[in-house]
Amino acid sequence: MQTRTYGDLFKLIQSLAGVGSFAPSEADDVANLINRRFLQAFNESPVWPRYLVSSEERALALYELSGATTSTSTLVNQNYRFLGLAEPDSVSIGGTKVYSGFTTNDTLIYKNTSNAWVVATNVTNSISAAGIVTFGDGGTVQFTEADTVKNDSVEAVTTWTPRAGSNILKVLTQNLIPYAQSGFTSIGDFNRIHRKKAFFNQSAIEYEFFVDFSGANILNITSTTDNSAFVTYKKQFTPFSITVSNPVVVSDFTDSTVEVPAEFFAYIAHATYADFLRMDGQTDKAFAEENTATGALALELEKVDIISNNNTVNKRFSTYVNRQSR
Repeated sequence: MQTRTYGDLFKLIQSLAGVGSFAPSEADDVANLINRRFLQAFNESPVWPRYLVSSEERALALYELSGATTSTSTLVNQNYRFLGLAEPDSVSIGGTKVYSGFTTNDTLIYKNTSNAWVVATNVTNSISAAGIVTFGDGGTVQFTEADTVKNDSVEAVTTWTPRAGSNILKVLTQNLIPYAQSGFTSIGDFNRIHRKKAFFNQSAIEYEFFVDFSGANILNITSTTDNSAFVTYKKQFTPFSITVSNPVVVSDFTDSTVEVPAEFFAYIAHATYADFLRMDGQTDKAFAEENTATGALALELEKVDIISNNNTVNKRFSTYVNRQSR
């Protein structure tokens, strides 16, 4: 997609203002106003093509562990996803579920040969294409299920015995897609979540969800053995970051090669100039310039409508059974 430079944007605003160069203090103010208007344009649509990611596979967190306070707390306190089923060996009972950490994927939750759930760090393991987990070793066990009658699920465990100290392990059950995942772009806004790859050749089950501080919480998950879901989302907003001298030098802005989305260029220029006019007390001129900016952005929003994003990615096909992508 096309871009312009931040230097071109800044020079255009100076030209609109009819000044050869802003004073350093004014330049700093204008830079702040540019980011303000950039955010406004960014928020005008959930499906700007530049920031839209369609049906990307993301790990699904089924558990969140907390309460560990020893030196290994950062390895234990994290989200966990379903990894696969254990292969029968000297470490774990075959056919039982194994979960791995999001942040540290060699921290595992599994059933040992005594049928007790354990949380272990630094576990050597591998997983086959069929989803079978093979243990090289059992790692260092940090917590062990102490219930007399062993439980089938992790969340049913009442008492955990720590390897050291008196830590009380807490287990939160969830079906969560976090905002951030290692190796992926951070999610800004969730649009839609499907069980399988969506917007392809066939229908995919679409999930209802609610969003909180941690991410998107999926309702009525189809299978507890799913370890991922496919998320359509808008990328996180990142303001323009211009390296400036101390004290500020205007050429730091006018010479910048930071990329500016071409679709926002005219809006940001005219809207920032309108803000500059308000700073100068010229409210009538600012009102006219604001209209010019709004018109420029409206044209870009119309383009988004024309390419039908609002009829596919951002809208759901509803039936009396469920809502699916077709």
